[in-house]
Amino acid sequence: MARPPLTLAALATAAVPGLEVRGARTHTRRSHGGYDSVLLRAADGRHLVIRAPRSQSAETEQSADLVAIRAMTPGIRSLLPFRVPAFVGQAPIDGTRAIVTEFLPGTVLTADELTEHESLAWAVGTAIAAIHTLPAGFIGDAGLPRETAEEAHDGVVHLIGQAADTGRLPAAILRRWEQATDDQALWRFRPTVVNGSLTADSILVDGDIVTAIVGWGTLAVGDPARDLHWLLTSRGASAEFALEAYTRGRSGVADAHLPQRALLYGELELARWLLHGVERRDEAIIDDAVSLLDGLVERVHDQTSEPLSPETGPILAVGDVERMLDDTPRDHLPREGGATLLTDSYDFSEFERREAGEQPTAPADATAPIPLDLSDWGDAAPPEPPHPDGTDDTAAAEPAAEAQERRNAASS
Repeated sequence: MARPPLTLAALATAAVPGLEVRGARTHTRRSHGGYDSVLLRAADGRHLVIRAPRSQSAETEQSADLVAIRAMTPGIRSLLPFRVPAFVGQAPIDGTRAIVTEFLPGTVLTADELTEHESLAWAVGTAIAAIHTLPAGFIGDAGLPRETAEEAHDGVVHLIGQAADTGRLPAAILRRWEQATDDQALWRFRPTVVNGSLTADSILVDGDIVTAIVGWGTLAVGDPARDLHWLLTSRGASAEFALEAYTRGRSGVADAHLPQRALLYGELELARWLLHGVERRDEAIIDDAVSLLDGLVERVHDQTSEPLSPETGPILAVGDVERMLDDTPRDHLPREGGATLLTDSYDFSEFERREAGEQPTAPADATAPIPLDLSDWGDAAPPEPPHPDGTDDTAAAEPAAEAQERRNAASS
């Protein structure tokens, strides 16, 4: 049963010494039904949020988020172009604990809306790059996970194996994913600090400014592709500006195969959905996951989108994914590692060239003269270019009699 707002407001005064609450109302943003959450207005002008978990999984998620935000020292926060919630206090309730944090204002937009306009798209890409360029030392100091590239690869292999063991994973999809994990080039990357479960609803904005990012329960050192799969599928008119801002923010050190891994993580949400259904022994979820996988099989060979690796076929276009997701029960989708199935809608060749430090290639001019390398001719003179009218000086200088004899020989 939900706890009344006034009950949690009273609890907040116990969690935060000296707090005087002047107003309280239910706060549902990012609660996903897992928390009783109340927005508080204090006498000193502060706005705070108190959240009490309603399940064991919510309690675990909240505890992880608390460890992460407390690990982010003022020095670390100063390196970010946005705000991160700060811990204010806690108090026991019903065998668990309620956590009080500062409330960060801002608007939540969809992925498409975040990438619709150039200035906001640029701010989003810059914000993600700032996370990935944080010094990794504080992660180890806080005891947070540190994953190597090999461990990230092994984790994906393990997830695929679990899905295959259910007997419900189509052979074509299993082969597709295994080809991606067998591509060693795909897994040569430098781990960075990552949010770990970043999605569009993690980002708060005000106009064209990213004001805050919330939800840090999976903060770790790991594969930066985990934070990008939702962005790479956004269809805003200025989505490429976000990618360019991210590339510049990383100063060209991100690996060129990051987009392909991000797309793989998006497709693997189908495997997570299937395993979630198996774990809960919920046939409705299992059947839904199998249906989505079958849809992937039917569509994967009919598309011309970017492959996961050189050996794999194209993946779903965004429209196909949206049609599949329309029938997916979102309320029960597991939050670990992200909560949405995502796949690609971009040609990433330009992105990869930028990551490799290459300069944009100028369009070819069909009217420009073809340059000659005179060194190939030694002391001999190179051939003269043809006249604009198509005549050839060599042919013109040929004696008329010899030319006539050659024509006679050709005709015979």
